[in-house]
Amino acid sequence: MDNLSEALKTLKLSSAGASDSVEGCLDCLLKALAHNNVETSEKIQEMGVLASMPALLSVQNSCTSKVANIIAEVAKNEFMRSPCVEAGLIPPLVQLLNSKDQEILLQTGRALGNICYDSHEGRSAVDAAGGAQIVTEHIKSLAESTDPATGKLLTVFCGMLMNYSNDNDSLQAQLISMGVIPTLVRLLGVHSQNTPLTEMCLIAFGNLAELESSKEQFASTNIAEELVRLFRKQAEHEKKEMIFEVLAPLAENDVIKLQLVDAGLVECLLEVVAQTVNSEREEDAAQLKTASDLMVLLLLGDESMQKLFEGGKGSVFQRVLSWVPSNNHQLQLAGALAIANFARNDGNCIHMVDTGIVQKLLELLDRHVEEGNVTVQHAALSALRNLAIPVVNKSKMLLAGVSDVVLKFLKSEMPPVQFKLLGTLRMLIDTQADAAEQLGTNVKLVERLVEWCEAKDHAGVMGESNRLLSALIRHSKSKEVVRTVIQGGGVKHLVLMATSEHMIMQNEALVALGLIAALHLDCAEKDFVSSSLVTVLHKLLTEEHSAPEIKYNSMILICSIMGSEPLHKEVQSLAFIDVVSGLRSHENKTVSHQASLTEQRLTAQS
Repeated sequence: MDNLSEALKTLKLSSAGASDSVEGCLDCLLKALAHNNVETSEKIQEMGVLASMPALLSVQNSCTSKVANIIAEVAKNEFMRSPCVEAGLIPPLVQLLNSKDQEILLQTGRALGNICYDSHEGRSAVDAAGGAQIVTEHIKSLAESTDPATGKLLTVFCGMLMNYSNDNDSLQAQLISMGVIPTLVRLLGVHSQNTPLTEMCLIAFGNLAELESSKEQFASTNIAEELVRLFRKQAEHEKKEMIFEVLAPLAENDVIKLQLVDAGLVECLLEVVAQTVNSEREEDAAQLKTASDLMVLLLLGDESMQKLFEGGKGSVFQRVLSWVPSNNHQLQLAGALAIANFARNDGNCIHMVDTGIVQKLLELLDRHVEEGNVTVQHAALSALRNLAIPVVNKSKMLLAGVSDVVLKFLKSEMPPVQFKLLGTLRMLIDTQADAAEQLGTNVKLVERLVEWCEAKDHAGVMGESNRLLSALIRHSKSKEVVRTVIQGGGVKHLVLMATSEHMIMQNEALVALGLIAALHLDCAEKDFVSSSLVTVLHKLLTEEHSAPEIKYNSMILICSIMGSEPLHKEVQSLAFIDVVSGLRSHENKTVSHQASLTEQRLTAQS
C-alpha cells in the first residue's frame, strides 16, 4: 500500500512524457488493480490522480497503452465512470483511436467501452467526441483480417459499440445510419470460428434488431444465412439461446421471415423440437418453447406461410400438424396457432377442412374442457374460427360437431376464451339458417350472451356477444329464436348496439331489431319502450353523419313498429314525419325512396 501511495503521488506530479519512474508507477498501479480493483480505484479517486491522466495520454509513447489499460480497469467500477468523464479523459482517449499501435487501440477500446457501460455521461461524452464513428470505421477496415490479434481488437471494438448504444434508441439509430449492420453481418461470416467475436456480434444484433429502422438494413444483408449456419454448428444450449434472441425480433419482419425460411431455419427448429420434446430438463423445455414460438412467428408472413404450406402437402405443414395430438401443452399450443396461421386464405382453409384437421382440433379442445389450459383453448378456437370463414366449410364443420364442442366452453370465465368462442360461433352460423335456429333457441347460450353483453370490462367480449345475438336472429329469421332472445332479456342490448360507434354493428342491430318487430312485436313492445328504441331511431335519422344504410334500416324499423300503440304514440310525439320528409331529397336513391314510403306510412297512420 505504501508503494501504491508513492506511485500515485509520483503520477499526480508527473507531466506528459514517459520516464522510467512514470512507467514503474503505472506498473505498480496495474499490479494493485489486479490484486484489488475496488480498493485501488477508490485510492486513485481519493488522491485525484485521474486529473493527471489526460496529460499522460496526450503524447503517444511506451506508457500510453498502460495508462489506457489503467483507465479500462478502474472504469469496471460503476462509481469511477462519471469521475473518468469529469476528469476529461474521453477526448484524449478518442484521439488515441487514430493510433496505428494495436495495443494502444485495444486498451483504448476497452477504456471507452467500460466508461460507456450503463453510464449516460460516458455515452454522451463519447458521442460528443465522435468516438463511435472512428470505431465503426476501424471495424469496417479490419473486418476481412483473420489475424488472431485483429480478432481480439474487433471483439473489443464491437463490445465498445454495444456498451455505447445498449438500451439507447437514438445512439442505436446513429450506429445504424453509420452502416454498422452490414459490417457486423460480414464479421459473422468471416470470423465464424472466433467464438468471443461471434458472441459479441450476436449481442449487438440483439440490441439493434429491436429497433424498427434496423429491419430494412438487416433484410438487405445475408443475416438469415449466417445465423442459420451458425445455429447449425451450435451444440450448447446457451449459444442456441443467444441466436434465438436475435432471430425472434428479426423474424417480425416479413422479408426476413422469407429469408429465414429459404435459409433452412424451419428444419433447424423442427430438429430442436424433436430433440427436446420428451426431455424433463428445464432448459430443454425453454428451448422447445422458443423454437415452436419462432415457428409460429414465421407463419405470420403470407409468403413464408404459403411456402411452407406447399398446397397442404409440405413436410413442414405435416410435422406441425403432428404437434396437435401431442401430450406436450407447448406443442399443442404451437400446433393450434400454426393451423390458425395457415388458415389465412380460403384455399388453405378448404383444403384443411377436407383433410380432417377439424377433428384433430375438436379432440384437442375436448382434452382441455375441464381444468384446461387457457392458451391452448384460445389457440384451438382461433384456428376453428379461421377455418369457418369460407362458406363451403361452414356446413361441413357443423356436421363435424364443432358447435357442440365449442358450447362446452360457455362456462369459461376467461375473456380471451369467451371472445374466440363467440367469434367461432358467429362465423359458423353465417348464412346457416338451421344452425342459427338451433343455437338461437338454446336458452343457456342466449342467457350467457345476455350476461356477456354487460361485460363492460371486456369490450371485445361485449361486442362479440351483441354481434352473435344479432346474428342468431338475422340468419335464422325464426320466430322461436326471436322469442328466446326476448325472454332472455336481449332486446335492450340490441337497442344499445344500434348506438355503437361501429357502423357494421349498428347495422346488424337494426336488421335484427327489424326482424324482432316483424316477427314478434307484441312480445317485444315492452322492451322496445323501456329501452327508448324510438328515441334512438330519431337520433340515427337526424344525425348528419349516419351512413345511408343506417338511415334506410332505421326507417324500415319505424314502419315495423307502427302496429304497436305505445310505440306509435312515441313516433308521433317526436315529429318523425318532418325528419323523414327531409330525407326524400337524400342523395342516396335507396334512402330517398324509403323515405317516401315511410312518409306515406306515417301519414296514413297519423
